[in-house]
Amino acid sequence: MSGDRSSGPRETMIIIGAGLGGLSTGCYAQMNGYRTRVLEMHEIPGGCCTAWERGGFTLDACVSWLLGSGPGNEMHQIWLELGALQGKEIRHFDVFNIVRGTDGRAVHFYSDPDRLEAHLIAISPADARLVRKFCGQLRSFRKALAVYPFLKPVGLMGRRERWRMLASFLPYFNAVRTTITVLMTDFSARFKDPLLREAFNFILYEKHPAFPVLPFHFQLASHANLSAGVPEGGSLGLAESIEARYRRLGGEVSYNTKVESVIVEDDRAVGVRLSDGGELRADIVVSACDGYTTTMKFLKGAYLGDDYRKLYTETIHEPGMVFPGYFTLFLGLSRPFPEGDPCTTHLIDETLASELTGIRHPSINVQFRSRHYPELSPDGTTVVYATYFCDIAPWRALDEGPEQVTRTRGGQELHTLPVRHGRGYYAAKRRAREALIGFLEQRHPGLRDAIVVRDVSSPLTQVRYTGNYDGTVLGWQPFVESGEKLEELVKKHGPGLPGLRDFYQSGVWATTGGLIRAAAAGRHVMQFVCRDDGKPFKASLDDTAPPPTHRVVPVPIRPTAPTERQP
Repeated sequence: MSGDRSSGPRETMIIIGAGLGGLSTGCYAQMNGYRTRVLEMHEIPGGCCTAWERGGFTLDACVSWLLGSGPGNEMHQIWLELGALQGKEIRHFDVFNIVRGTDGRAVHFYSDPDRLEAHLIAISPADARLVRKFCGQLRSFRKALAVYPFLKPVGLMGRRERWRMLASFLPYFNAVRTTITVLMTDFSARFKDPLLREAFNFILYEKHPAFPVLPFHFQLASHANLSAGVPEGGSLGLAESIEARYRRLGGEVSYNTKVESVIVEDDRAVGVRLSDGGELRADIVVSACDGYTTTMKFLKGAYLGDDYRKLYTETIHEPGMVFPGYFTLFLGLSRPFPEGDPCTTHLIDETLASELTGIRHPSINVQFRSRHYPELSPDGTTVVYATYFCDIAPWRALDEGPEQVTRTRGGQELHTLPVRHGRGYYAAKRRAREALIGFLEQRHPGLRDAIVVRDVSSPLTQVRYTGNYDGTVLGWQPFVESGEKLEELVKKHGPGLPGLRDFYQSGVWATTGGLIRAAAAGRHVMQFVCRDDGKPFKASLDDTAPPPTHRVVPVPIRPTAPTERQP
């Protein structure tokens, strides 16, 4: 691919990264007449939205819920434009998450506000007033999702469009205002019941100390509206569906292709330089990979301006400015464990937490993943997926080698092969693995003997496969200085960098949030590109397969296990 900017309009585009942001950008670019090529250093699409094979099991490491998986909101339209869900069954559990205390008592966070209200009041009648307030707001959010904007970036809305958007929120103004100004840590502290006081912080599986109440309502409301389920085929299946849509639209993907720098001439991005020394040129360059790598390595810290420079040289290094990474344990089990719930966050004691290197909060999330994706494991088997929010620094302190290397195998460059980390690192992984297996064996006797596959990863594993800063999965944190500043800059200037023409950023580093935000970022970037080229933006639904179907799966309330009761 080559492009000569002096010869006419922009026609060709290079996109760095085949995660959902890069693939989405490619799809919308092809819909609008651009010729594109996606470059990916890994061997498969998806980035963080991925899975891998081990001993006959497919270990799915991403989608536990997918915002926009059902109709009635603008998020759903984006997935249908990308061909992500067509022809698939979407599964919905009637419980979003179970939070279980150290004494074995459990809170079932039903997304349906009526069931949730009755359940919470039964646990703590003394908290009835606060429970009713929370569930009343949840009912408002279920209606507000229909008017929540995703299709067009606010920075491209005219004054009339902005007023129309704000007016559509008026019926829900109080619910939105009161939930975006109160931290969940402060709201939950009002509960009299000690379990509710702690459990509300873990509705979204892990504790997010900087999150206000609003995102908790947003997720539960989406789930209640059957628009936060899991798609048949799992995370890698989702990525592969979007890649197939991109290829049908005429796009090209090059795997095992690692970008080392963006080529800039006369303050204009004109192409990329690869790890093998080769160069590719195009009229437009879009980086949909790690933001720190993009700005500080590919562009050597140039074209940041004061605001972006502060973000990438100061703010990013402050605690809590990017999402943490995960420690992950997968277990493939040789038999069914029907008592295993789809998703439980266990609050754990300090003894267990001390065995888990880098843990941020004394809790672990355990999913019997084969309940989500039965098609990804052999009949009669089970997959368990246990995770905890994890700082990378303690793992780096144990590391003795490079975090990522490029090696040649069979004459082909590969960029995600294993690296040697050192004895201390592997000892910490074993210690965490055995502590988690011991914990699971207590609650599910016989689990240890049924293990046939083990797979463990740390934030350093994430760095190796994706290059993401500090092993983060989601990039900038919303509701804190970093995420708020980024959103302000994109709203004001678009997804480019000051003084650098023909360059844009996409994916999670050009927004804040999860997969739907990454997918929407591709749509938004192309709306800016089309504006800059003076052409109308076009998008269409993928009609090559029928719309998705939906199935609701009940989650029973189980009695407190004897092993969990405290004397």
